[in-house]
Amino acid sequence: MLGQDPVIIALRIPALLIAITIHEFAHARMAYYFGDSTAKSQGRMNLNPISHLDPIGTIMILLVGFGWAKPVPINPYNFSQYRKGLRWVSFAGPMVNFALGFLTLLLLNLLVRAGLQSGLFLQFIVVLMQLNILLGIFNLIPIPPLDGSKILMSFLPDSYLGFYRQLERYAPLILLALILTRTLGLIIFPLYNTIMNLFNLIIGLIPGF
Repeated sequence: MLGQDPVIIALRIPALLIAITIHEFAHARMAYYFGDSTAKSQGRMNLNPISHLDPIGTIMILLVGFGWAKPVPINPYNFSQYRKGLRWVSFAGPMVNFALGFLTLLLLNLLVRAGLQSGLFLQFIVVLMQLNILLGIFNLIPIPPLDGSKILMSFLPDSYLGFYRQLERYAPLILLALILTRTLGLIIFPLYNTIMNLFNLIIGLIPGF
């Protein structure tokens, strides 16, 4: 898992920029597919990291090696199908993070089989893989404003939506409590191990591995 080695911390910066950029681009592209061009019209449907940087999130990346992007602007009322659109737009970000996590794990296996056992590039691939999987899991937690909350809202009956929206005001406190009590780690890391085992199982089924 990610450590506190200065080299690893430095590698997190470009890895996070890649992870959050494809995450936000996926949201924007899926929203456009469902009929909402808000992100496109505001120049956010691209793979330019500068377009997606949040000032405070960027400072956090530089200081501690972890941060966040500026959320892509989306108007779900423009979706051709409101609930389906909200569900898939919300899932698109974590989905591409998992996809990149799988591809980097596959690349890592290829590099090791080719004889590359160490080096900065190999370390970067490991960090990129880990961050994408962790980011995907984190965003699926059903607490506002994370993507998981919007996915859950897309399934909830209308009678529950008002209560769930009221929960948004307490969401930062809930997330902070999960972090301070280390409950968040108890949720994320077992899921990380499960996903890694699944990815390794899939790779093992590929001829030649």
